[in-house]
Amino acid sequence: MRRSNLPAELNRFVGRAAEQDELARMLDEFRLVTVVGVGGVGKTRLALRTAAALQKRYVDGVRLAELSSLRDPDLVAHALVEALGLTDHTLRRPREVLVEHLAELRLLLVLDGFEHLVEECAGLLRQLLSRCPGLTVLAAGRRPLRVDGEAVLTLAPMDDADAMDLLSGRAVEAGAAVAPGGPGSLRELCRRLDGIPLALELAAARLPLLTVEEMLRRLDDRFRLLDRGRRGALPRHRTLRTAIGWSHELCTPEERLLWARLSVFAGPFDLEAVEYVCGGPGLPADRVLDVLGELLAQALVAREDTAAGPRYRMLDTVGAYGAEWLAALGDTERMRRRHRDWYMGLATWCELEWFSPRQAEVAACTDVALPNLRAALEVCLEVAEDASLAQHLAGTLWFYWAGCGRLSEGRHWLDRALGAVASPADSAHEDARLKALWVLGYVAILQGDDTAAVAALHECGERARAAGNAVAEAYATHRMGCLALLSDDMPRAEELIGRALAAYRELGELNSNVLMGQVELAMARAFQGDVEGAVALCAEVREVCEERGERWTRAYALYVLGYAALTGGDHAAARELLAECLTINHTFRDLVGLVLAIELLALVAVTEGDAAEAAVLQGAAMPVWDAVGLPLFGSAHFNGARALCAGRAGELLGARGYGDRYREGEGLSLDAAVDRALAERRDPAMIGGGSGVRAQRPFRSGRAPVPGTRKPAGSPSRKGGEAAG
Repeated sequence: MRRSNLPAELNRFVGRAAEQDELARMLDEFRLVTVVGVGGVGKTRLALRTAAALQKRYVDGVRLAELSSLRDPDLVAHALVEALGLTDHTLRRPREVLVEHLAELRLLLVLDGFEHLVEECAGLLRQLLSRCPGLTVLAAGRRPLRVDGEAVLTLAPMDDADAMDLLSGRAVEAGAAVAPGGPGSLRELCRRLDGIPLALELAAARLPLLTVEEMLRRLDDRFRLLDRGRRGALPRHRTLRTAIGWSHELCTPEERLLWARLSVFAGPFDLEAVEYVCGGPGLPADRVLDVLGELLAQALVAREDTAAGPRYRMLDTVGAYGAEWLAALGDTERMRRRHRDWYMGLATWCELEWFSPRQAEVAACTDVALPNLRAALEVCLEVAEDASLAQHLAGTLWFYWAGCGRLSEGRHWLDRALGAVASPADSAHEDARLKALWVLGYVAILQGDDTAAVAALHECGERARAAGNAVAEAYATHRMGCLALLSDDMPRAEELIGRALAAYRELGELNSNVLMGQVELAMARAFQGDVEGAVALCAEVREVCEERGERWTRAYALYVLGYAALTGGDHAAARELLAECLTINHTFRDLVGLVLAIELLALVAVTEGDAAEAAVLQGAAMPVWDAVGLPLFGSAHFNGARALCAGRAGELLGARGYGDRYREGEGLSLDAAVDRALAERRDPAMIGGGSGVRAQRPFRSGRAPVPGTRKPAGSPSRKGGEAAG
């Protein structure tokens, strides 16, 4: 995990030196500091600037959680888990995951845009601060959290000197040679705008076109109009609203219309989404680019770079103003439906492209689109008639929930979608429900919730047979076979997965799920001693993945092939295969594949004679298993390699030596554990801390037995227990 996820500053930070010093002092004294103030006064910018300056104080880094686009209070803890870069496959509530992760860390958490979720945020922070003594929270919002121990810094508008510096500097950036107007009129404009940075930024964007005197006259008219209409508002709220309203009046009709329509987006959006969602009556799609460029030039929309490429974002205050105008036009519901339809289409495209060379791009695209996908799911769940759309969308995102470490949030949406009361079912509605059911079964299996998995998959199978949906029936059968695999019933796993694969072939179904079924069948055969058969299946999967550019399933095939190379005594090949497996799974944040690879790399290390490194890797694997669920799925077969490794390493190092190195591994971060596992170790005698014993083959000559074919003493079952070591 990176030490910080703070965004880079895109332009010069102006003023606020005294406020930054005071905020730093307060963070020395208090563990929860909240910066409050009117919208647009610069709370977020000050908080981020201060957090960046104080990074060295916090050995475990600084993390930013942005909550402004979140609407569901139940997702606040999920958003914090995401901000911390955590992946958790268990049934634990996200709050428990946060408490466990933060308990021993010294970290600064920056919380931005929480005011509409203040009750949920306050309760969560109260729990985290009481149980995580090294945690400090810097919050930025329009009102305090009112949590015991909270210190509040009320951010005032800028003084005249800083306001003039900001206004003139931003005007030059917008294209003015110099800020037009003399110092006196410039100071008057800053005062009329109350020194509010957002209002100043909006004014600066107009200075290349208007003189300061012209702007002052327009503001005079706008203030008089506002004072007649909104006398109950606070003065600075009126000032900001005036500045935004004045910017609105200066916009062309097309710009105003796009501004209103953009308010339906949550978080970042791209040009194609804007063209589809916002194009239409009054604004043809081929005009959207030019009009968006004008809003960008006026600082009403900001551009940002993301892992998925350039995106645009509208400030919350500006977006809220646009939403009022959209409501006044009576067009809110139509636009929200268009937004929903676009993101349902995006999810469908991503599902298809997941089985392609664009898999990493799909993962990044879905990550960036997540706030808008959440908004689309909320729209689907607001109306009973649209419940099947929610089921379809939550099911379509299976690749993201299962392949990119989002099981907990996926479970949240799948449960909500399937729990909604749908309209009378037709075939399309039934297909959507069936897909959501088998995806829920898949997610529940990976979370270790066998009861929920069986219930969902049984319902899916029964309803699929009744509806004549052979595809959904095959998926339900496949996932029941996966459950048997993790429950140590290898003959049943082989039978069910084999039956599903035959159905897929007959139906012409080929995707990452189908190939994963072939890998799972290979595992079942390997665990029954047919290593050659397992290698043949995974070699075929690897070939198809190379043809299609698929990497996620390829990683699991490499795991089985690495295991086979290890059983055959080819340590170099095993290390190479498992290193690639580990790298891919780390890229996609798939902890299951990642930790399985680390476990086998530990066995590679001990068979090469480096017992100390094997113990470190086994220790590093255990915190990952805690995030996944039951260690080794509670499976005797999957536990076999770990038990064998622990036995050999303990024999060579002794109980104390093994324990010391194991605890060293437990203390590694996920990134450090991956780096450690990927390190080349060709000559164990030269490795510091290694056992110095001669490398050995993992198994005796003759037919290679499979680790875990017989349940080792003390190994866990899927019903509970601890892993060896």
